[in-house]
Amino acid sequence: MSTAQEKKEQRLKLLDDHIGQHLRESEASGELKAAPSYGKPLGFGDGYDQTPDELRMGMKILKDAGVLPPEVEAMRDAAELEARMNACTDGAERLVLQRQLSEKRQAIALRLEKLRATGSL
Repeated sequence: MSTAQEKKEQRLKLLDDHIGQHLRESEASGELKAAPSYGKPLGFGDGYDQTPDELRMGMKILKDAGVLPPEVEAMRDAAELEARMNACTDGAERLVLQRQLSEKRQAIALRLEKLRATGSL
């Protein structure tokens, strides 16, 4: 094993020990038991359990960073187009919005199908 790899593993072990020490201190002081979620399963919400295992970490990192996956952005765009179309009173403009919405939904469906079939985009 290389020296750089050994140093990295040593730093991770020290970090684990440090985190463990803080958890033990918090448990001993009763701080952990005071948390509303103490003893309950973590609720990740937002489809975490439905996300394929190999994509969970990446999606969680994006979520925590406030970055939406392209599929979610596209779904929001589709919802906005649908709202605009439903509120539209001009027949010609409504047809344009309807076509755009149809194309957006088709693009979303194709992207999701590719994700289901291959596990990647």
